[in-house]
Amino acid sequence: MSEKYKNPVKKIIPSRLETGFQKFLYKYVGTHIPKSMTPNQVTLIGALGGLFAIISTFLTYISPFFFIGTLAGLALHLIADDLDGYVARTRNMSSKAGAYFDLITDVLFSTFLILTFGLSPYASIEIMAFAAPVYGIVNVTAMNYIIYYNEFLFPRLGPIEAHITYALIALLSMVIGSDEIFSLFGIGIKAADIIIFVGLIPMYYEMIRLQIQLFKRLKADEK
Repeated sequence: MSEKYKNPVKKIIPSRLETGFQKFLYKYVGTHIPKSMTPNQVTLIGALGGLFAIISTFLTYISPFFFIGTLAGLALHLIADDLDGYVARTRNMSSKAGAYFDLITDVLFSTFLILTFGLSPYASIEIMAFAAPVYGIVNVTAMNYIIYYNEFLFPRLGPIEAHITYALIALLSMVIGSDEIFSLFGIGIKAADIIIFVGLIPMYYEMIRLQIQLFKRLKADEK
């Protein structure tokens, strides 16, 4: 294990849904994780779940029922993504390398899943292109909070809200299909596009808010 934190990272989670879900996992799942398993191994399991979701979404070109694989991969990624930190904290195995591994795999998972939605028959790449960078930028901002203030600050819409959005896209796409609902500026808008667009409004707000908040704190520290 790489260099450990001298002081544990302060975790700040504004989302009550995220907090409640984590407490449930810690109580009913976390205590059953084998003692031999490391946080990085849990993160890797989540990353493999995310990769399975991405591949399944790509295969929806063949059949929309591959979205079932997307849903399974999403569930595995979400559970492992919350449990790796639990394992690290409860076993005194927190590390900078582990935190980086966790965040970078989240960025890659979310970015490529959204792009794969856009490349599938069930969403428009033009809409998904606006969504793909958001989660990555939020996580880069989170990395800077860890570096400068030893805080892991979640956005108000955290990982569980993002996963629910992705799951809703998969479910509706499987049920409704790839039919266009209406056209906007020559772009055929589908059910997945509407869900992403609605979710983008608060996520872009959170992305900008967190960056401005960090900038103001850094400026204040310079005085």
